[in-house]
Amino acid sequence: MTVESEQSIQQYREQVWGELIKIARPDSRFHWDFSRFIPDFPGSDRCSDFVMGLDAYAQLGDRQIFVTPDNSTEDLRRRLILDDRPFLMTTYGLRRGFVLVDPADVPPGEARYAATLDGADHYGRALSLSELAAGRPVGMLVTGGSAVSRNGIRFGKGHGYFDFEWALFSELGLVDGGETVIAVMDDCQIIDTDLPGEPHDVVVDWIVTPSRCAGTGRGPRGPGAIRWDLIPGSEFEELDLLDELKEVLDMGQE
Repeated sequence: MTVESEQSIQQYREQVWGELIKIARPDSRFHWDFSRFIPDFPGSDRCSDFVMGLDAYAQLGDRQIFVTPDNSTEDLRRRLILDDRPFLMTTYGLRRGFVLVDPADVPPGEARYAATLDGADHYGRALSLSELAAGRPVGMLVTGGSAVSRNGIRFGKGHGYFDFEWALFSELGLVDGGETVIAVMDDCQIIDTDLPGEPHDVVVDWIVTPSRCAGTGRGPRGPGAIRWDLIPGSEFEELDLLDELKEVLDMGQE
């Protein structure tokens, strides 16, 4: 990404944050620091209605759902538990990898707590990358974000976690380009223009807000790959799962 495009995206991000702070719900740890978390907003429950009303959801079959650990997707996680649909999510910042939340492990009345990050730790099951790779393919990925363009170019807090997670799924053979990617946003987070994407950007299929569910008409999505050349010096360099990922990929080549 060029310096100019990075500056442009940051300008869009700060512009959206200026509007978002008027309606967003603060985080219990990071308060109003949107560089540290993706906030929830009024009407996120209607976003859950839209997501679960998509044909892509009804037609998932035995494929898995991945939901980011954003505040704006917490209601969807609660609804998935109530709908008896297991889902994958990451721990905050990928520090402890991935968790599988299975509604069968959540006691009655605990869905709301199990949908939180602390609750997912309590009721979910930590997965190694070997277990993840041996599991069922991922048919739907749902993420929050800082903003998204009309043509589905989404950007988050500026760290690149979602793009990394999708590339990791691709390396493990869990996604193939045919999965459905959904961005859950407030209406004020929509940038009313088309933006150019980078090769590693995961273009979303659907933009879901409290007022609408809009398709982006994105083109074919090719397989992703971890950009190992970008890891040194980044925050991803400190992730314990990188060593495990190398081992899993090496085993797959034997």
